[in-house]
Amino acid sequence: MKRAIFPGSFDPLTLGHYDIIIRGITLFDEIIIAIGKNADKKYMFSLEQRIQFIKEAFKDAPTISVKSYQGLTVDFCKKENANFILRGLRNPADFEFEKAIAHTNRKLSEIETVFLLTSSGKSYISSSIVRDVIRNGGDYTELVPSSVRK
Repeated sequence: MKRAIFPGSFDPLTLGHYDIIIRGITLFDEIIIAIGKNADKKYMFSLEQRIQFIKEAFKDAPTISVKSYQGLTVDFCKKENANFILRGLRNPADFEFEKAIAHTNRKLSEIETVFLLTSSGKSYISSSIVRDVIRNGGDYTELVPSSVRK
């Protein structure tokens, strides 16, 4: 079975994330959306809210699940028997950042990182942009799945 971990903070889940997950499921038998816990990070949405956003967004997709974890992503992959990490790339800066992490993960384990380019119509969307739009009272509904709009 080809199981992939799609790690992130998902604060909140965006249409960019959604795009990568939906396209990724054609490559893997199962995707675990892994919400990393970082005590030093200030989140807009609670862990429970973020889990609920994801569960609701993928309620009709039995091969997609969501879990939270703390520590190294490669250790979580081993715990979940996942041989792949799925990552989305929006731009060249993402690639450079993600490439360094992928090389480090490969050095620490046998886990491969698979990169998907975000669809062109969604490549500008990031969680930080969505949070900024929300904070400033803007219309964020075209940037997130319906589960986040509620």
